[in-house]
Amino acid sequence: MLAAMPPTPAPSPDQGESLIRDRGDACPGALRLHRADDGLLARLRLPGGILTSRQVLALEAAAERLADGNLSVTSRGNIELRGLGDACAGELSALLADAGLLPSERHERVRNVVASPLAGTDGTGHADVQLWARELDGLLCAEDWTPRLSGRFLFALDDGRGDVAGLGGDVTLIAESGGTAVVGMGSVSFRVAAADAPRAALAAAKAFLAAADAAGNGAWRVTELPTGQTVDLGGALEAARVDAARIGPEGEGPGGLAVSGGPGASGGPGGPVAFDGTAVSGGPVAFGAPVASGGSGGGAVPRGPGGPAVLAGPGASGDSTVSGGAGGGSAALGVGAVAAGAAGPGGPPPGVIGRAVSVYAPLGRVTVAQWRALLPLPADELRVTPWRGFVIPGFGDEGAARERLAALDRAGLLADPGSPWLGVGACTGRPGCAKSLADVRADAVPGHGSLPVHWSGCERRCGHPRGDWVDVLATRDGSYEVTLHTAGSTAPVTGGTLTETVTKARTTTNPTATR
Repeated sequence: MLAAMPPTPAPSPDQGESLIRDRGDACPGALRLHRADDGLLARLRLPGGILTSRQVLALEAAAERLADGNLSVTSRGNIELRGLGDACAGELSALLADAGLLPSERHERVRNVVASPLAGTDGTGHADVQLWARELDGLLCAEDWTPRLSGRFLFALDDGRGDVAGLGGDVTLIAESGGTAVVGMGSVSFRVAAADAPRAALAAAKAFLAAADAAGNGAWRVTELPTGQTVDLGGALEAARVDAARIGPEGEGPGGLAVSGGPGASGGPGGPVAFDGTAVSGGPVAFGAPVASGGSGGGAVPRGPGGPAVLAGPGASGDSTVSGGAGGGSAALGVGAVAAGAAGPGGPPPGVIGRAVSVYAPLGRVTVAQWRALLPLPADELRVTPWRGFVIPGFGDEGAARERLAALDRAGLLADPGSPWLGVGACTGRPGCAKSLADVRADAVPGHGSLPVHWSGCERRCGHPRGDWVDVLATRDGSYEVTLHTAGSTAPVTGGTLTETVTKARTTTNPTATR
């Protein structure tokens, strides 16, 4: 039964260093709807972002008949329907269940699994982690205890190329060469057999719940556990009968997590990487560079001056339908001529990659007509990405892939790596959100630059990017404030028109030179 849900409750005040949450999270789902100013909102979890042709058609029907005629892509590769009416409960739930999109009503909000969208398609990476995602989803839905996980708890499954390892997963799996994988939670990581990776991720989630119970603060995510709270990941792996070797000071390796492979985007030597997307030495890491297929000692490279930025990923609050395209990719590569395995500073760039096609949803939202243009699916598979894009694998030859890319471009999807709309994101804004001070989606402007830019209707800044980014915030006087967030600091950006100011911020590498 579908149910409308109340607004997300604010947490109780901090007690010491520990955030206290005295209620469960109110994160929306496919059966637990959120009431917004433009109607009810449903959020449908898609583990690994995978949809079949039949499921694509089912969501098209739901958007056209029951919602506002659009589909929104979230920062976790999920899909949202907005503008749902109060009387649509039975029809929507039946439609989703018939398409196989609701394998378990009790577990539907905890199926938060992102996976490398190009896994198994381009010869890069060490494992097809989409297979891990399917197995993990089945394990989550088979356990009675997993509905206790918050609707914001996230599993990130990286095939070794480093694309989703920096998305702030509560549990991260990274494939290595030689049939092994690393499972990590916070600063703790273990090496396991690749075949055991999904069971290891499930065990890690159970360890988190035990730690949250011991802390007594109602933590929804790993980062909300009190400082010093122990998570017994090793004990949980042992209880699950998963053979594991500790990585770090108490076991093998220098500490932290080394993304397997070779040098990252800047061409420097690989280095150990923490699961929170920072280098062990403290500097931010440029995830998103393809990783070489050999070796296991390399890793993502700490960002240097002018290096790539980490692009939008789920924020601390969880899933969100707010951002635009990848914000990366090189215009020099050209439409349909992206080198196999190439990646921008976020997800795969638009274009043809191997025998797959990659495109993005403008401002993270597509019309029913644009959604329908994604069909037919040559491998009966559409991959929705955490960067609000789509990957269609399985084309028989490059020519067929180029034809589809051109058709998607004509439909209005972002298919050109040089599009000025890549990396431009916005929250829902007016009229859908009562807290918003402006229709930010209508006000947002395109523009080139290496940094992602996010337009926010209020100070909550829902769904803003991780890492370095440009903040465009609506104010009560009808204007916007532009702020550069980089290297852990902020600096206001002024001068010229709003478009000129935003462009200046997106292209700067020196936060002290933005006035």
